[in-house]
Amino acid sequence: MAKTLPFTGSAVAIVTPFLNDRETNYAELDRMIEMHIEKGTDAIVICGTTGEASCMMNLEHLEAIRHTCATVAGRIPVIAGTGSNDTMHAVMLSQKAQEYGADALLLVTPYYNKTSQRGLVKHFTTIAESVDIPCILYNVPSRTGMNISIPVLKELAKVDNIVGIKEASGNISYVAQIAAQIPELYIYSGNDDMIVPILSLGGKGVISVLANVAPAETHQMCQAYFDGDVKRSCELQLKYLDLCSSLFIETNPIPVKTAMRLMGYNVGDLRLPLIDMDESNKEKLVNSMKAVGLL
Repeated sequence: MAKTLPFTGSAVAIVTPFLNDRETNYAELDRMIEMHIEKGTDAIVICGTTGEASCMMNLEHLEAIRHTCATVAGRIPVIAGTGSNDTMHAVMLSQKAQEYGADALLLVTPYYNKTSQRGLVKHFTTIAESVDIPCILYNVPSRTGMNISIPVLKELAKVDNIVGIKEASGNISYVAQIAAQIPELYIYSGNDDMIVPILSLGGKGVISVLANVAPAETHQMCQAYFDGDVKRSCELQLKYLDLCSSLFIETNPIPVKTAMRLMGYNVGDLRLPLIDMDESNKEKLVNSMKAVGLL
């Protein structure tokens, strides 16, 4: 039986706008959500890494998910970031996200108290079996210190509602192995500079930081590829390549929140331990934004 496809195209890993160190700016979040729907963004990921979920208290984290689901109101899919390095904490977040109307979940590999590869199977299976909505695994070794092995992915793909992987290792050979050996697992790019290469291996889209500042263009990059206009898709990938790099010149979401402030979005400050950009890096970001007409 085919697995449920959560979305195709560009899902924005949306930033969380803050009023202060313990309040979310819901008016600005609503403004951003409406902008994304208008610009063609295909899905919204709320409370992911880019949304600074690791610095949100439980009630705030859950309210951001509930509020986003209510605001979107079924117009496009909402994917809730509910991963944790504490399995039962992730179960609680996931069950609440389902209750609030999330269409799918994004589950990051456990960080800091790194488990074994066998432990990953138990961790992800426990979370997935606690809910009835699709689950997308998130492989990001640079943040978690571990990579999900191909044999483990094969095992996890047997779980009915584990349907996909956000792949952010930067290893295109690894992506190719997933595509070749686990075709039932949908692949999403977790790196904006690898959208087209991953689409070429059968990827279904991207969970994107770039889409925060270039939503229509990120959507078009995917849609052009799906429509058979690979040349146009490649042109967009290359046009935004320097900006993709600048958006990761410091730890995400420092640069993208800086870029959004420059564009007039009231996203507020970053939460400690993240701090404002170094001025020399900010200058590079500004130049990259100017080069593609964002400033």
